[in-house]
Amino acid sequence: MIKQTIRILAVLSITLFLQPGCDMVRISQEANEASIVVKELVKTTQSWDGEFLPAYPQGQPEITILRISIPAGTQLDTHSHPVINAGVLISGQLTVVTKDGKTLHLKARDPIVEVVNTLHYGINQGKVPAEIIVFYAGVVDMPITVVEPR
Repeated sequence: MIKQTIRILAVLSITLFLQPGCDMVRISQEANEASIVVKELVKTTQSWDGEFLPAYPQGQPEITILRISIPAGTQLDTHSHPVINAGVLISGQLTVVTKDGKTLHLKARDPIVEVVNTLHYGINQGKVPAEIIVFYAGVVDMPITVVEPR
């Protein structure tokens, strides 16, 4: 009975989370007083540099989720993403710089809605690895990252 109640609460919480305008949801379980808390980190139509996100590409949707570890003192190659992607820096710090000089400084727990079709790079100027989880919304056979030729 408790397992069934927990399943029902989980489905309900996910349903509520997917509803427009749902910023925070708290549901108490009778069996224990723990609460499920949902906090919206970001909801936007723009990437972090203020540009509007493009339309999704046509084709069979494909979601990719990556956990990326960037060692301290490391600069990534200049690259672009042809698909919409967003992530959360889970530890460390990371600076993202576009080719035209726009800069975003991230610290642990900060969300990011990445730039699309814009050359940029990330750099970890901290003393510990930067760990980020990134969600890419692409289509089958389309790359999620394109590295600029050197």
